[in-house]
Amino acid sequence: MAIAAGNSVPVAVTIDSASAHESKLVGETLSGSFLNELMARFIGDKAYDSDPLDRHLEEEYGIEMIAPNRENRRQTQDDRALRRYKRRWAVERLFAWLQWFPRLVTRYEYHAENFLAMVRLACMKIMLRFV
Repeated sequence: MAIAAGNSVPVAVTIDSASAHESKLVGETLSGSFLNELMARFIGDKAYDSDPLDRHLEEEYGIEMIAPNRENRRQTQDDRALRRYKRRWAVERLFAWLQWFPRLVTRYEYHAENFLAMVRLACMKIMLRFV
């Protein structure tokens, strides 16, 4: 899982098994952030639309969660906040940049900590382009 800033620079990354739901990994990912202070808003897709996640991000980190509502839920956000959802392409661009690194596309590392180190190295290389 990766979290990107508005200019697609990685803010935090983590790896986990494919069986865990993405919304369960947000806290772990934010705790391993590259920055000292975190962003004010977190934009996610419909999978991140849950009240426990909203409360956790607000209480623990002071982050506003912006995600479109799932079909089976009532409207919990105003349209102004959901207009920011259009900027979600920034994280998609980060994943496209990570695809430039062949060691990440085809996982050659057997151990998870080695693979995480390669992901962080790729993120550092991406971040150095913006310095």
